[in-house]
Amino acid sequence: MEPVIQVRDVTKTYDGRKVLDGICLDVRQGETLVILGGSGSGKSTLLRLMIGNISYDGGDIVGFGKSLAAMTPRELKEYRKSIGVLFQSGALFNSMSVAENVALPLREHTDLPDETIDIIVKIKLEQVGLREHAEKMPSELSGGMKKRAGLARSMALDPRILFYDEPSAGLDPVTSTQIDYLIMDLNKKLGITSVVVTHEMDSAFRIADRMVLLDRGKFVVSGTPEELKNSDNALVRQFIFGLRDGPLTERRRTGGYEDDLLGART
Repeated sequence: MEPVIQVRDVTKTYDGRKVLDGICLDVRQGETLVILGGSGSGKSTLLRLMIGNISYDGGDIVGFGKSLAAMTPRELKEYRKSIGVLFQSGALFNSMSVAENVALPLREHTDLPDETIDIIVKIKLEQVGLREHAEKMPSELSGGMKKRAGLARSMALDPRILFYDEPSAGLDPVTSTQIDYLIMDLNKKLGITSVVVTHEMDSAFRIADRMVLLDRGKFVVSGTPEELKNSDNALVRQFIFGLRDGPLTERRRTGGYEDDLLGART
């Protein structure tokens, strides 16, 4: 089966600094792929490239069999309608209720009648456990509830792929675990392909079918959670297990850590 997304030797440069350097990976239908890496690793930049928010400088990204760079504006719009994105903060509109936030993509991109939209919104909120909170405003929600509301909105158009940008960021351990199980449940019940960008190791090992580790814009390793745990690569082991000593520690001693901080926006 052809991968739903193919990243082929992709490079991206900001202000003369190469933040992605020859990245290659496939996203397979129905899997949960977790992209790992510290600040400056390029993982968030890679996510933005795969959803078509920014353009790459070299290589290619193929989504559902077609190069993103070769897509017309209309084709790119259709591609984006086939994916959903959960942003770190949930990115809800504060002036809209939860239900109105979830309904927004349906009102913007479909001609469905209001009655049908209302039914879809209820279904999506039920899937994330928020149906009884439909009329609340974002300011009335906890951090975890905002994430779930954002997830319901990202699923409004029944996307083939869901992208998660640091879904556990800012959450307590219990709420983070609840979000993880929600991601797994949606994948199992709906067959959605998921791409998760995170540096939270507990969450990553809980949800991943496959993991990819990036470091300073370069591909390091790909494999199952068990394969990464058993890796003999010193950098992989230090990152995975949070070891005090290793290549990352040495980089800090020799000044390379400052390079990481300069690339933190990636």
